[in-house]
Parts: sequence; C-alpha cells; structure tokens
Amino acid sequence: MVPICFTYDGSFFYIAIDRKPKRVAPTQLARLKNIRITPQVALLIDEYDEDWTRLWYVLVRGEAKLVSAAAERKRALAQLRAKYPQYRTGMLPDDAPIVRITPQRITSWGRIDRQNT
Repeated sequence: MVPICFTYDGSFFYIAIDRKPKRVAPTQLARLKNIRITPQVALLIDEYDEDWTRLWYVLVRGEAKLVSAAAERKRALAQLRAKYPQYRTGMLPDDAPIVRITPQRITSWGRIDRQNT
C-alpha cells in the first residue's frame, strides 16, 4: 500500500508521482515497476471518524497504465493541481509520471462524503 493523491474525472482515476522526496528516481519506483508487470491494482479511499456513523470507504479494482498521450496528461495534471494546492506550487512538474486507473469493479460501504473525495 502506498498513500497517494488522486483525482477522478467520472471515468478514470489519476495519480501522479510528485516531487516529494523519494529514495530512487521516479521511474524506478516499485509501484511503477509493478504496474508495468501486473497492471491490476486496487485503490482504497476511506474516511475515519471517531463518530462511527460517519465511516465510509470505496474500493476500486481496476487496471493501471502510465499515461503517455499529451492531451490526457495535460487534463490529468490540471485536475490534480485544481484539487491539491501543493501541486500548484511546483510540487507536481509537467513531466511527472501520471498513472490512469480504469475502474473495473467498485465496492463501497457507508455514507460517502463526496466533498472530501
């Protein structure tokens, strides 16, 4: 499991490899190597609260692929920067690796607060 920042455009989930410190070059990260070998992934989005009536999760199972098409990369970068202020301040370079997750199965539980996703 790796914590990530994501965006969802109604069809695909996008994640990026940002400039947070890493031990290896972005292209050498285990998560990207794993996607190249076995593109089947799981994305877990959840919310914890001391008030257990507010707990929820969404589990997305799907296929991941590195995005290479310029127009799709540009859209994904724009969506990520719009959602995360840190990405607008240089944390997400234009050449960052972008991963698209195509959902194949989505499972959820609880009352999802869509404002926080």
